[in-house]
Amino acid sequence: MLINIFAAEALKGATELENSFNELVNAAITAKANHAAIVEVGKIKFVEDFRKACEQNVCRKYATNWMCPPGVGSFEAVKTQACRYQYGLLFQTVHQVASSFDWKGMMSAKKDHDKVFREVLSNLKNKHNLQEILALNAGACEFCNRCTFLDNEPCRFPEEAFPSVEAFGIDVINLEKTCGIPYYNGKNTVSYVGLILFN
Repeated sequence: MLINIFAAEALKGATELENSFNELVNAAITAKANHAAIVEVGKIKFVEDFRKACEQNVCRKYATNWMCPPGVGSFEAVKTQACRYQYGLLFQTVHQVASSFDWKGMMSAKKDHDKVFREVLSNLKNKHNLQEILALNAGACEFCNRCTFLDNEPCRFPEEAFPSVEAFGIDVINLEKTCGIPYYNGKNTVSYVGLILFN
C-alpha cells in the first residue's frame, strides 16, 4: 500500500513536470519561435573545438565582447556553469532570405530572432517565475554599439547581455537532432537558436 502511494506521488510529480514543460514549449511557439523542445542538460554535447573555432575570428567578434571568448570565460568554466542546470528550453526561429549570400537579410532575421528570444525570456521570468536561469542566444551580444570589454571596464548592462550557445562550445546540430528540431529548414532560409537553462 505504501509503495502504491509513493508510486502515485511520483507519477503525479512526473505529470506536473510534463505539463510545465509543455507550457514552456507553448510559450516559445506563442512568441513566434518555429520549433521548441525541452532538453536535459546532461544530454547536451559540449565540444572544446567549437570554442577554438571562435579563435579563428570569422565573425570578427573574438576578444571584442564580454559575452564572447575569451571574455565569457574558459571552456571549462562555462561548461561547469551550464551543467549546474538540469533542463533547457531550446527554440529555433526560421527566416526567409533572398539567397545564401543575402547578408543584409540574415542580419535583419537575427534582429527578429533577438525579439523572440527576449520575449521568451521575459515570459519564463515573469509568467513562469523561473529566476535562476542561464540564457544563451545565437551569435555575439549586440546590446551596446561598443562593448566595454574593449575599454577593460565591466559590462554596463549585465541583465541585458547574453552569451551565445557557440561561446559555450555547444554542439548545436547534435542538440537540435536530440530534440527533433531540424537543423536545415529549406532553401533560402536562415535559422537561429536560443537556449534557456533552468532548474
